[in-house]
Parts: sequence; C-alpha cells; structure tokens
Amino acid sequence: MKSSNFFSRAAAALLCASAFAQAPGVLTVPEPAKLIVKRTENPTYSLKVTIRPGYHANSNTPSEPYLIPFKLTWESGGPLEAVEVAYPKPKLEKYEFADKPLSVFDGDFEIVTRFKRAANPQLGPAYLAGKLRYQACNDKMCLPPKTVEVKLPVLMQ
Repeated sequence: MKSSNFFSRAAAALLCASAFAQAPGVLTVPEPAKLIVKRTENPTYSLKVTIRPGYHANSNTPSEPYLIPFKLTWESGGPLEAVEVAYPKPKLEKYEFADKPLSVFDGDFEIVTRFKRAANPQLGPAYLAGKLRYQACNDKMCLPPKTVEVKLPVLMQ
C-alpha cells in the first residue's frame, strides 16, 4: 500500500513538473526579416516580441535585485556591432506576491538595436546571432528562465 501511494505521488509530481516546464508559446519572436545594409549606413533593427496574455516578464531594469532582467545580446565579430539596445518603457504592475509594484513587459513590444558597420565587412549575405534571455511569470508563479536564439539575416551591400 505504501509503495503504490509513493508511486502515485511521484507520478503526480512528475506530471505537475512536466506541465510547469512546458508552457509553450509564452514568449514568441517571429522569424526576423532580412536587414539590408547599404555601404555607408549604420542600421537599426526592431525585434518584435509578444508575451501571451496573462503573463509578463521582468523588464531590463527589474524592481528587485533578485529578479532576472530581460536582456537581448548580440555576438560580436560579425559585419555589424551592436552599439545600443533600447527597450520599451516598462510598466509598473502590482501583484499579490510582491510588496511593491514590479517593472515588467507584457503584450506586444519591440526592442530596437542600433548597429555600427564594421570597418571592412565582407559584402553579401551573413547572419548575426543574438540571445534573448527572460523569465516569464503570471500572477501566481514564475517559469524557469529561458534563452531564445535570434538569427538575424543580413545583406551587406
């Protein structure tokens, strides 16, 4: 009797953990469109992000030091170097689990990166690799932090 009770509780715990880890589509980033860079320009790129209704992510400037910030980074060494990443203005939202309002992103928004053209970039097609790190939460719990790979196609002219 005791062992079947143990296995029932273990199976229930695994199902809960599986459901918790598999909240698909909380944050989506559409496939980036090609960025065409003319010879003399230092381009900007807007990455579109959608967070599913009922969820939010801590902003790039979280209210508490223990919260995981929303952060977009780009690898260096390619035809373009990221000079600045500009995030939207965060919302201050009050949740039951927090004593004070939290700085969050939700819904649809854009992150704008300003790039600088490398000194002598190779002309033609290339890719810029980026990483978007965030932690999505709802009003009751937070999901594990996640990193999304961003692959931006570039055409250097």
